[in-house]
Amino acid sequence: MATTPEDIASLYPIPTYRFIVTLGDEQVPFSSASGLDINFDTIEYRDGIGNWYKMPGQRQSVTITLSQGVFPGQNALYEWINSIQYNRVEKKDILISLTNDAGTEVLISWGVSNAFPTALSSPSFDATSNEVAVQQLTLMADRVTVQAGS
Repeated sequence: MATTPEDIASLYPIPTYRFIVTLGDEQVPFSSASGLDINFDTIEYRDGIGNWYKMPGQRQSVTITLSQGVFPGQNALYEWINSIQYNRVEKKDILISLTNDAGTEVLISWGVSNAFPTALSSPSFDATSNEVAVQQLTLMADRVTVQAGS
């Protein structure tokens, strides 16, 4: 049984609550990130004597969802998604990293290539609630890569 902090750090899975999102060159606070999946199409192949084989095919595109609280004032995410209407959208690389409890050491990172926004969902409004207003940004990207440590 793990009893020391070092044992716990090496023998238990990494919790998901401490992460950093870097969009291009700046760190942006988000409350959740999902969709960092790596998927491939499957190709079926049949040879001349009736055997069936399955092989990995093309890598599938990635759809990522990032959630964050709504703050007063102009936001870089608004500018990014609004740039689409002017046909000037900039594709950005994103790095999402899980860190240790103190946030001082990167334990594992997901690199997202050529991401661009496809949707910005507004929060649901409810006069009887005291919940924080949260918006969701949906991104489409070319690929996700995973790397341990930094």
